Amino acid sequence: MEGRAAFVKVGVLIVASIIIGLALVWFLKGGQVTHGELIESYFNESVQGLQVGSNVQYRGVTVGKVTQIAVVSAVYGNSETDVNQPLYRQVMVRFLIDMKKIGPFPSIADAVGLGLRAKLGSQLLTGLAYIDLDFANPQVYPAQKVPWTPEAAYVPSMPSTFTQVQNAGQEVLAKLNDVDIAKLVTSLTSLSEKLDAEITAGDVHQMVESATTLLNTANSSVKAADLPGLSADLRKTTDSLRAVATNPDLSKLLSNGALATDRLADLTARMGRLIDGLNATVKQAQSGTTALQEGLSPILRNLSATSQSLRDLAESLRQYPAQVLSGPPPPARGPLK
Repeated sequence: MEGRAAFVKVGVLIVASIIIGLALVWFLKGGQVTHGELIESYFNESVQGLQVGSNVQYRGVTVGKVTQIAVVSAVYGNSETDVNQPLYRQVMVRFLIDMKKIGPFPSIADAVGLGLRAKLGSQLLTGLAYIDLDFANPQVYPAQKVPWTPEAAYVPSMPSTFTQVQNAGQEVLAKLNDVDIAKLVTSLTSLSEKLDAEITAGDVHQMVESATTLLNTANSSVKAADLPGLSADLRKTTDSLRAVATNPDLSKLLSNGALATDRLADLTARMGRLIDGLNATVKQAQSGTTALQEGLSPILRNLSATSQSLRDLAESLRQYPAQVLSGPPPPARGPLK
């Protein structure tokens, strides 16, 4: 009985191992793409970490698997001349894409014209690489032309993020190599010495001293001005002005002033009309005076002549009273001899 039980346990263990193996195979093959559109790309960088069966992602979604990795010269090279060209030293990667996982999509040629590019992505924890499909600016990353006819649909590649960072670092290092470090250090030392001289005894030092003197003077002026007392006086003045402005008597006075102003304006208008009437009267009086003077002038002249005649007559009567009876006065006598 014990031997039979042992055989049963061994049998169960074998069956369980077979089931687990089949499940593992099914799981590993479940994500593989066995049908779809075959695409190839060429990478001018190391594809370390990329293997047959690696994922192909479109914007983070797994849509295919890598089916072949090879050097371009092994697939399309025909002579030693071709092998020595840089294009033939690239790495060719072919992969299948299940277009059903992407949905409606233009043809590969049209998508390439719109900027569809393939680049290497890396899983930092595992170190495995994958193919990342996405759209980029076709003017920044133009499609590379190849001298051979690709056997599958061709999608150009673009540098991976790591390669772009590495290239940028190499460019920076190349620029640094062109810099004369010794000359730069000498220039910086000279500049530091000049700055130190300016700060200690130059124009900058004098400017700092002048600014310090100005600040001290301003501080003394502020203290001498007694700003707190001035603020208190200003506050009192403001309160007094506010009290005067809100005084009812002032409001009444302003109202009476406005009324007096209106009455004065009315009186001024009346005075204007009165002055106009007086001017007209004066003009009429002047006209009448002129006419009166013109009429009285002959009479006055006659009266003046008559008055003169009367004066002459009176003088004659005073000197020769008898002339009224006898006649005209005697002739004038000459001087006695």
